[in-house]
Amino acid sequence: MKNPQVPTNPDNKRLRSAALGAAFLMAMAAVGPGFLTQTATFTGQLGANFGFAILVCIIVDIIVQLNIWRIIIVSGKRAQVIANEVFPGLGYLLSFLVAMGGLFFNIGNIGGAGLGLNVLFGISPENGALIAAAIAIIVLIIKNALKAMDITVQILAVIKIGILLYILSVMTVPYGTAAVHAFDPSNVNFYSIVTIVGGTVGGYISFSGGHRLLEGGAHGPQSIKYVNEGALTGIGIASVIRVMLFLAGLAVVTAGFKLDPANPAASIFKYAAGNFGYKFFGLLLFASGMSSTLGSTFTSTSFLDYAVSDRGGAMFKRYRSSFIIGFIIVSTAIFYFIGNPAQVLVVVGALNGFVLPIALAILLLASRKQPIMGIQYHHPAWLTWTGWLVVIFMAYAGVRTIMGLF
Repeated sequence: MKNPQVPTNPDNKRLRSAALGAAFLMAMAAVGPGFLTQTATFTGQLGANFGFAILVCIIVDIIVQLNIWRIIIVSGKRAQVIANEVFPGLGYLLSFLVAMGGLFFNIGNIGGAGLGLNVLFGISPENGALIAAAIAIIVLIIKNALKAMDITVQILAVIKIGILLYILSVMTVPYGTAAVHAFDPSNVNFYSIVTIVGGTVGGYISFSGGHRLLEGGAHGPQSIKYVNEGALTGIGIASVIRVMLFLAGLAVVTAGFKLDPANPAASIFKYAAGNFGYKFFGLLLFASGMSSTLGSTFTSTSFLDYAVSDRGGAMFKRYRSSFIIGFIIVSTAIFYFIGNPAQVLVVVGALNGFVLPIALAILLLASRKQPIMGIQYHHPAWLTWTGWLVVIFMAYAGVRTIMGLF
């Protein structure tokens, strides 16, 4: 007789596929238009010293994602449900913070995709945003939407990496300078750290992979190996893209070229490869905007689901398409009135950096509660301690950032 706790071969294949989908969803959400803009902006301001923020971001990413994915999957519950079990009502606060951050990030995501189409085909950014919004809605509400989303973000990932490899191949990159300052910076800028961490692992991005893996059927301690596979693969993909973009920006800055503050990321590609590079940037921006729109919409709307029974879950699924359509329409509409998505993306990245210590602290508290995690599970001590160090560091960096603004 088979042990029901041990996945069979078909289950292994399905869960491994879900882990891969979760990895790419998290990675591509983390390196959207916000990351392009933030990285270019701070590389222009800080030069090689920004490598230290990238390094901190990667370390924080590993700690945060392994903690959050593991706690969600072992408990078999979405983060907002866990938060409500830690303290009644806390889940609603977490949902509000994540969904609002995701909504404002989505304004920049949709705007970024629209700007990408503007660069590629000359259509207005507003009309480009409408096209991007329509594509995102179709991908997220069709039959087998999870599979369609997984395939789409994987294709977009290949496009991003290919473009960045080309740009690095035609530039003179100061690898030695970047490596030295990453470990021994001459200037530590806390605002850049809070912003880049918030833009790549804060807010909804922290939960995108965990919630995707949960919807793929992973739950309980027996699924931890899929947590490790998915989280580490996603972190690896996101980190490679982060470092590549930073190096491309640093090559441009050290060559003496000043980035355009209105569109700093575009400056990198235009300087590196002229008009051809600028078109490449348009494709990269469209790919980034689309992948992050899918990640933001999927994760933010998943925070509206408080179902703890099959009946409640079925009810949420019945209305989920309406939530998705509404979320994307509102984001697109706001883009028309706010404009300037570059500035929005940097500011929202910083705000999501403030959400991170709150969200992580809630789940770390949950990891010690047997009614949530089960009697047999014990959260690894190294994840607990490093997780609390991230909470303290990000709270401290956030306070330093606020003090620096006054």
